[in-house]
Amino acid sequence: MWIGAPAPGGLALPSARPSASRLYAPRGVWLGDDLLVVADSGNHRVLIWHGLPAVDGAPADVVLGQADATSEGPAAAGRGPERGLHLPTGVLVTDGRLVVADAWHHRVLVWNEVPTVTDTAPDLVLGQPDADAVRENRGGPCGPDTFYWPFGVAVVGGRFYVADTGNRRILGWSNGLPSSPGRLPDLVLGQPDPTRRDENRGGAAGPASFRWPHDLAGTADRLLVADAGNHRLLGWAPHPDADGDADLVLGQPDLACSGEFPYAPGRADVLRFPYAVDSYGHLLAVADTANNRVLLWEELPRRSSTPATGVLGQPSFAETGENRWTRVEADTFCWPYGLSVRGDRLAVADSGNNRVMIWRRV
Repeated sequence: MWIGAPAPGGLALPSARPSASRLYAPRGVWLGDDLLVVADSGNHRVLIWHGLPAVDGAPADVVLGQADATSEGPAAAGRGPERGLHLPTGVLVTDGRLVVADAWHHRVLVWNEVPTVTDTAPDLVLGQPDADAVRENRGGPCGPDTFYWPFGVAVVGGRFYVADTGNRRILGWSNGLPSSPGRLPDLVLGQPDPTRRDENRGGAAGPASFRWPHDLAGTADRLLVADAGNHRLLGWAPHPDADGDADLVLGQPDLACSGEFPYAPGRADVLRFPYAVDSYGHLLAVADTANNRVLLWEELPRRSSTPATGVLGQPSFAETGENRWTRVEADTFCWPYGLSVRGDRLAVADSGNNRVMIWRRV
């Protein structure tokens, strides 16, 4: 199934006047048993389908971040950030609450219930002093309660995590999603203290550093972080209680490597700008974004550099071209930027093709 731009066929460019059924560079997606949430990033909004779409191109039921389904522009096109969004990316539903990483407003928004009405204001703002503030790191230095481009959100092993990408760190709150803005994180991963934001801790890539940590996933006993800028996935088992070294790396030969291989043939054990990760049961899925593919591991890897067992979007592991260097088809990608696994379904935000694709495993 597809949502957004039609497929197959040529690239469908977004209209200057959006609709409830078209997308512009979607960067995030969350898939539930009877719910679909998409970060329609280029239109600065979040779309919600209550009940999984039954037909291709189905329109969304609810629009957040804009006054209606035909408006566009950051911060609700001049109406202000109280209900507006600016390049939202990560989306999540946990315990009935909707969470949105409003990345370029440098904040995380929470709705205590998944909205059923368009243009509903959030109930909670994390990372800013109020609903009108939008400056990076609250307009000052990096601190334990500030964000700079928070792109990813996840609840893993009972802890709420934020990929605070521009501050090159992961923040974690034990006991789940905060219910008030004053609760500080009890974990800072990737930096020696809450005031530091150096890329790779001011040096070369290592087992405890990030360049662009962008998304998170995992299980009750393992945390996985898509460190996109270092072209790798890092893993900690068990979940870390404090800043420390990862024990697993995928996409690189070891925990000190961060090389990019833009012109070489693709491989099953190499990543290039992996912007998204998710897992369900034993399945691990990674959006290998710049290689225009999704890699799958049928069993969660326990050893570093374990090659993927499956690939979507390309005819083999060796191919990496945008839309297979041919044309947009039902099984091609152009910069897949977000993904979500739920049961036997996989949803992919195919950003460059302005659509979301949904697979069912058979």
